[in-house]
Amino acid sequence: MANIKSAIKRNKQNEKRRLRNRVYRGSARTFVARARVALARQDLETAESATKAAVSALDKAAQKGVIHKNNAARRKSRLMKRLAALK
Repeated sequence: MANIKSAIKRNKQNEKRRLRNRVYRGSARTFVARARVALARQDLETAESATKAAVSALDKAAQKGVIHKNNAARRKSRLMKRLAALK
């Protein structure tokens, strides 16, 4: 445990940020997983809406700085590639 005042404050800030980031990272993972399941089932209508929601969640996570923008772009690209193959 930290003894220095600035280190104690830094730990508190890190914990707050970690909890805030968890929400965006977790929702992005959930939406991506739903999109993958819909794509695997080859249900075009559900896959399109699930992919759109996943892209939105990834964009939001990247905007907040929770994940890197290139990471979000790569994951969106892979989803869109699978969606295009389904069409």
